[in-house]
Amino acid sequence: MSDLTGGPLTSKSPHFDDAGARLTGEVRRVADLSAEEQTQMYDLLAHYFANTTRRQFQQDLAEKEWAILLRETATGNIQGFSTLMRLSLTIAAQPLVVFFSGDTIIRREFWGETALPRLWGKHVFSLADQIHNARVYWFLICSGYKTYRYLPLFFREFYPSCAQTTPPHIKQLLDELGGAKFGAEYDAEHGVIRFQQAAPLQAGVAEITPQRLKDPHIAFFAAANPGHLNGDELACLAELSRANLTSAGARFVGPPQSLLQ
Repeated sequence: MSDLTGGPLTSKSPHFDDAGARLTGEVRRVADLSAEEQTQMYDLLAHYFANTTRRQFQQDLAEKEWAILLRETATGNIQGFSTLMRLSLTIAAQPLVVFFSGDTIIRREFWGETALPRLWGKHVFSLADQIHNARVYWFLICSGYKTYRYLPLFFREFYPSCAQTTPPHIKQLLDELGGAKFGAEYDAEHGVIRFQQAAPLQAGVAEITPQRLKDPHIAFFAAANPGHLNGDELACLAELSRANLTSAGARFVGPPQSLLQ
């Protein structure tokens, strides 16, 4: 059985403000978001995802602890965001801390900007570096290949993957998390969440073309989640350890805060 509770971790809120960058960003507590900020977030989400409702968005946002906001440098308008929550659980007497990413979107005109992976990496690892009595994981669900591509960008090992079969203990953890978070909507046999009220990407947004299928990670995602166009989400997991970072991931994350003090 899983005990899904929050822990007492704290972290300074990182900012990303690169001279000349089109986006600046910050990590905010969800409880501190203004009504206008939440409206901008919802409007952006609804522009790219079908079947979204303000009520569903607010319910999802309310359970999250942090929001990563990306603002257009020139106007201050929100042009991207991601949400994050923290879970603590015990499986087979092993204490675990899991960070779960919720709604994530960047306006098309700003695709390719690095503010989001930099802020996400610095924030999550600033928290993970404080945890010494549990293993720490990132739980990610993906209905689009662009989100899935963050896994090979950051991590040497992640699951499911084209590189190797998911180990039994990781499959058990994915099933525990999927069942606890999504109940009967989680299909353990295929590792996919099929929402009764799915919100797929709008037609023409980040579709998988024959050219993109030449990327083995994208080809794997398309095969593992054949219902992604309908809004099905592939359940994914990666251990949040510095030893598991790729060289690119290490650059995005930066050194531990203790080395900067």
